[in-house]
Amino acid sequence: MHALDNVCYQSLATRHAHLAESFDQARRFVPEISVIGGFLEPTPRGYESLATLVKDGQTVNLALEAPHEPRPGWAVVFASPMLQMVYQGPEPRTDSKTAADERIIELGAKDVPEMMELTSLTRPGPFNRRTHELGRYLGIFQNENLVAMAGERLKVPGYTEVSAVCTHPEHTGKGYARKLMTAIMQKICDRGETPFLHVREANTRAVGLYERMGFVKRVLLHLAVLRKDTHES
Repeated sequence: MHALDNVCYQSLATRHAHLAESFDQARRFVPEISVIGGFLEPTPRGYESLATLVKDGQTVNLALEAPHEPRPGWAVVFASPMLQMVYQGPEPRTDSKTAADERIIELGAKDVPEMMELTSLTRPGPFNRRTHELGRYLGIFQNENLVAMAGERLKVPGYTEVSAVCTHPEHTGKGYARKLMTAIMQKICDRGETPFLHVREANTRAVGLYERMGFVKRVLLHLAVLRKDTHES
């Protein structure tokens, strides 16, 4: 089994186990961290295990090897093909101008309100108030406003995911996403790890950018955002 197979579950069972809730064959992040979850296998037992961790009316994001099939007790909120891409380019290095750019800063708890506002506007993927605890996050500010960010999310042995790549619509076209991603990827590679990412297959603009940066398509997954049905009394 490759480290990136069933990557959500593997992250929750290994490098992010300290941020996970678990029951039998399922795991999920603490809700304040993320809505991402996973199970050992997409079997009735797997879904039943996950249902124990998710409250009625709550949602969970799954990355499946095959399109989601209807399951009792679960409603599909959103589903989409999703590419997993792995970096195979040369060792990333920020140029001297970028390295000296004081606009790129490390983000933390004090920046959460602006991080939440930016991700709510641009919707790069699920982002909660404690998501920044998953890894390193960097941002670019203009006039004291956060206008672009990128960071680390899922982590398994030897690999770290680049995630939450987003730019305010009024500041696109300035290369901010590439700058931030390169800085994040450099730190990942400096640790002896390989960057990877997930992107919806239909987002051809982003896929093209990532391919130009040295990412290659590894596998087509299927994102399923599921809501646990409320039980009627």
